[in-house]
Amino acid sequence: MSSEPSAVVADGAALKGRSGLVRIWYACGYSLAGLRAAYAGEAAFRQLVWLSLLLIPLALLLDVSRVERAVLIAVVFLALIVELLNSAIEATVDRISFELHPLSKQAKDMGSAAQLLALCLIGLVWAVILIP
Repeated sequence: MSSEPSAVVADGAALKGRSGLVRIWYACGYSLAGLRAAYAGEAAFRQLVWLSLLLIPLALLLDVSRVERAVLIAVVFLALIVELLNSAIEATVDRISFELHPLSKQAKDMGSAAQLLALCLIGLVWAVILIP
């Protein structure tokens, strides 16, 4: 058995295995799988999806400028994105260990704080645009 370390691949593309349209196709599949997993396994994500299904059509119906409409919709999508990242952080921490550890708690709490700020941003932006 050799005691030499295994070769390190300097080019990350060599590890990907696919390129061009095939890579994009597979990436879309992975993204859809992530959305399905989040919807199936994360109650907070499901709640945000339902909130989005209410707020986005409402934004389309409101008598606001195109830029205001875009901002109203963008902050809703931002909250979904933050929740996906928060869920990914939680899954990663749980994958490492279920042991209670201050750094694990800190990582999960920071993800939760990010989501709280995203939800506050929805409220703030919607209030600023809609309240005369």
